[in-house]
Amino acid sequence: MGEALKDILDRVARGVFPPADGRTTVVPQACHRDAGVLAFTAHAVVFTDEDPDWVRRTLAGVDSDALSAPMNPRFLAALMDRTGRSNETIDVLAVASPVRGEPPLPLTEVDDAGHHRVARAHKHRDDVRVWATEGGMLILGRGVAGRLEAAVEVDEAVRHRGLGRALAGAARQLSGGEAVWAQMAPGNARSVRAFLGAGFMPVGGEALLLAH
Repeated sequence: MGEALKDILDRVARGVFPPADGRTTVVPQACHRDAGVLAFTAHAVVFTDEDPDWVRRTLAGVDSDALSAPMNPRFLAALMDRTGRSNETIDVLAVASPVRGEPPLPLTEVDDAGHHRVARAHKHRDDVRVWATEGGMLILGRGVAGRLEAAVEVDEAVRHRGLGRALAGAARQLSGGEAVWAQMAPGNARSVRAFLGAGFMPVGGEALLLAH
C-alpha cells in the first residue's frame, strides 16, 4: 500500500517535509470531497483518485520545469477537466502547534449556519464549530485528510486592532492539543498577517479541487 496523504500532513505538522528532490508524489484522496495539489519546497504531492500514470504523463507534457509543473495552470486545468472539479485559488498553507491555556479574548460557541463564512465551512469541512466575539468569529473544522483547519472573520468596523491575530491564536488554544492548519489566499494580506502574527508557519502552497 502506498503512502497516505494524512501521514504526509502529520509529518509536515511536525516539521518533517518530503525530500527536496524535485519529484512529485501521487497519493489517493482521503475522501471523495477533497482532491488537489500540495507544493512543498522542491517536492509536490498530487492527491487524486485518478490514474497515477495519467498524472505523471500529463505533468511530463507541461511546458514547465519539474518543480513548478504540478502548480502550473496547464496541469491544474487538465486535472480539473479530467475530474470535473473546479479551483478557486492557490492558497498559502500554514500550520501551528497547539498552545495551552485559555484564549485571551471572550468567546462564545454559537450555531450560526446562516453566516456566509460558516456556510462555506460546512461545504468544505466536517465537524464544524464556531465561536463568536464582539466584531468577529473563529471557525474550526475537519478538512483535507481530517486535518483541523481554522478560519477567522473580522467585521470591517473593527479591523486593524489585532482581532484577527487574536482569533487565529485562539484556534491554537481550542484545538484540543493537535496542530491547526490554515489556508490563505496570497492576496488576502490581512489574513496572512493575522495568522503569521499568531504563530502559524507557512509550509507550502495548496490548490484544492472542489467537487460539484
